Amino acid sequence: MLARRSLLAAPALLAGTAAAQAPYPNRPVRVIIPWPPGQATDLAARVMAQRLTETLGQPFVAENRAGAGGLIGTDQVAKATPDGYTLLAASTGPIVTSPLVQRVPFNAERDFAPISITGIAPLVLVVPPNFPAQNAAEFIALLKANPGRYTFSSSGTGATAHIIASWFHALAGVDVVHVPFAGSAPALTAVMGGHVNYSIETVAAAGAAMRNGQLRALGISFRNGSSLAPGVPPLAALPGLGAFDGGAWIGLMAPAGTPASVIERIDGEVGRAMQLPEIRERVAASGLEPDYRNASAMATYITTQRAAFAEAIRVANIRIEG
Repeated sequence: MLARRSLLAAPALLAGTAAAQAPYPNRPVRVIIPWPPGQATDLAARVMAQRLTETLGQPFVAENRAGAGGLIGTDQVAKATPDGYTLLAASTGPIVTSPLVQRVPFNAERDFAPISITGIAPLVLVVPPNFPAQNAAEFIALLKANPGRYTFSSSGTGATAHIIASWFHALAGVDVVHVPFAGSAPALTAVMGGHVNYSIETVAAAGAAMRNGQLRALGISFRNGSSLAPGVPPLAALPGLGAFDGGAWIGLMAPAGTPASVIERIDGEVGRAMQLPEIRERVAASGLEPDYRNASAMATYITTQRAAFAEAIRVANIRIEG
């Protein structure tokens, strides 16, 4: 009887073993997007989820879990089983900037495994058309000659744009007044209306106003410029600003402990996808400069960005209560 039971159980055991050893992925994968639909992270993540569905043969299902500045969905992935079936549409805010200025329910350095960066959003220094400075060098000279007089807007205290602006101010050695708003749109509207002197915001947010002449761009945050804002000179070309190079990145991460083979499989497919003109065009349409970086390069970039931002936060004394 025992032998007969063992023989009957053998096929089930073999089936279970085969399923466990089946190539990844062998069932649907969730891609948690910690932002609302239509936001840049959402758009870029859906481009890649669709491509991974096509190339890996299983649905990569995009799920919006918005709230608390991206922290709710990000925390959900931090606590997920590290088996490759829950991924994070990751971005600078929840992974780099928020943990530097407030308490978050996860450890951004310990709880996630990088997979790939797919794009980085450049930021532009924008002023009203009638602003007296005609270029970035004149702009900095004007601010230095009038400490504490000029104001800049941001999408909120501790937001990525605020911290990148603070990094610029620290490198430029200027003393200015921060005016926070609830989002990029009102922050830029205040500049257009002459209520605030300038802003440093993403090209995606400021692009339309730049094209119709409501805002004038003096410089961009990428050392080599950006195809998203042709003709706008890099701020890094100015004296003392050589280190100013970067923006708001978007990519994929997994819970820490996810098997390296799974990370490599996804990263490899993302890298191949990012070589395709149609994928790069769709990433650019979401307001990002296509900029593929593999898992190792992503980890290095985040570490460098975290150190630069931490210093800017220290100098500007940025903190969010609570």
